[in-house]
Amino acid sequence: MHFCAILLLLAFATPGWGKEPEAFPDLNPNNLHELKEATRVLEEELKLAARPQTYLLIDLRASTILIKGRGIDLHQIPIVTWSAGPQEALKGVHRLIARPPVMRRKIEPGAAVEQEPISVADMPTDYVLTFTPSLSLTVVPSVANDGLLRSAVLLGKVGWHSMKGWVAQLFRDQPAEPSSYLRLTLTADHAQSLAWSLVDGMAVVIRRSSDK
Repeated sequence: MHFCAILLLLAFATPGWGKEPEAFPDLNPNNLHELKEATRVLEEELKLAARPQTYLLIDLRASTILIKGRGIDLHQIPIVTWSAGPQEALKGVHRLIARPPVMRRKIEPGAAVEQEPISVADMPTDYVLTFTPSLSLTVVPSVANDGLLRSAVLLGKVGWHSMKGWVAQLFRDQPAEPSSYLRLTLTADHAQSLAWSLVDGMAVVIRRSSDK
């Protein structure tokens, strides 16, 4: 499997081999660390692409989230900012334990109105995803492009996440987050889009960055 992944990586990284998109356009073929990391990710993807289920590739180096199926990019979500614990823990395949809760619109009692189908608008903009093996992924919304009122609400949510971590560290004498954690800042719309795309047991592979 390792040899097959290396061949695929070389095929994607070598120009002039047709018009197929490169697996990692930002890959520096002269950087051994980057080549080893890209090969590891491709090895994990080869196993996932053999199954019909969709999966996530979180590319920290390119600051993107790719929703993929059979190895094909289905949707791309840009990451505004990110932070993580020790990146050594962010390897292998992690599977989602549970999807984030849906914010369903309330129906007045006795109203003769059918419940509308769940849509992207019903998805939360900030949430914590738990994976196995142990990985906590926190999604918080960016406020840069939102209106004043919405920005104030979102800033409150971001502050709440930070305060919970600070309180946990102060009173429990433990790290604010487990060693395997990742924190992603997305626009509110993209955070909802990601939540909408998740399914129980969904696999995630993370391409680590050497810059942080």
